[in-house]
Amino acid sequence: MNNNPEIFHEKLYDRTERKLAFSKEADYPSWREAVRRRLSGLLGMANMPEAGGTPEIDIEAQEEHPDFYEIGFQFESEPDYFVPCHLLIPKRGQRPFPVMICLQGHSTGMHISLGRAIYEEDKAMLASRDIAIQAVANGFAALVMEQRALGHRSLGIRGMHPPLGLGRCHIASMQAILLGRTLIGERIYDVSRGIDALSHFPEVDTGRVACMGNSGGGTSTWYAACLEERITAAMPSCFVCTYRGGTFTLTHCQCNFIPHALEWFEMQDQACLIAPRPLVVVAGRHDEIFPIGPVEECYAGIAEIYKKAGCPDNCRLVIGEGPHQFYPAEAWPVFNNLATKDTKITKIL
Repeated sequence: MNNNPEIFHEKLYDRTERKLAFSKEADYPSWREAVRRRLSGLLGMANMPEAGGTPEIDIEAQEEHPDFYEIGFQFESEPDYFVPCHLLIPKRGQRPFPVMICLQGHSTGMHISLGRAIYEEDKAMLASRDIAIQAVANGFAALVMEQRALGHRSLGIRGMHPPLGLGRCHIASMQAILLGRTLIGERIYDVSRGIDALSHFPEVDTGRVACMGNSGGGTSTWYAACLEERITAAMPSCFVCTYRGGTFTLTHCQCNFIPHALEWFEMQDQACLIAPRPLVVVAGRHDEIFPIGPVEECYAGIAEIYKKAGCPDNCRLVIGEGPHQFYPAEAWPVFNNLATKDTKITKIL
């Protein structure tokens, strides 16, 4: 007799039909639109304000560095909520530059994307997660955004950190669900409004916008690419994995969960919303929270969908020989080769 609810839920997983699972026989355009509507609904996007026009921005600082100019600013994403950002504009290359949206995951903050250690624990991350500096080196302007409930946005009400044992996102995630939203949906909305905010800056080309991030940044990259069609290429790292092999089975922050998702699809089914745009999935062979076996299973499903969409060469899986981190030496050459085939990105090196 089983008394373990987790074991019971695994049996329920096996018995639950994914109503919108990919089928080679389905009418692809109709199925894709059904997936889009359902994912948008589950993420609570209908409860986000209708975005209108270019958001107001407040420029807080401007600095010059050896390889780029840096603008620190905030923009009002929705009434009463402001998103802190940094925009790095390369000194070399032809303006307007393509833009890489850089989303830092669960860490002390977006300063890691800028290659800056504020806390002792930051130093170990800089070698692989200074993604904005990497983007500039690869010919992009870089929009660095502090995600909701992460980094300096992770302090709870009255400036208190969550109780021991709860993720930094716990309270904000649960509040969003009670309000008919999800924290993932709110982060995606901020990405979309960030693209709107870029029109303030003539140095960048808002028609060539890519997105990348590791871990919690990979989460937002994946779902933003699914629902924000202005993202012309995506490079999620250390997140893309079957639900069964990752968030369903292992301990993850509350911000990863989408209510009712498994009634409708597995993660790989959502790839229809990204295809035919270039997609580079990055993973660590020894990642303990997104294991490589389920990652490869998920990617195999993604590849099938890209094939069905008529663009089998527009997706890649890059595996680094290490743990839960980004792999710049392995990933960037693949991304540059793949993304430059898309006329919306063009040659960026």
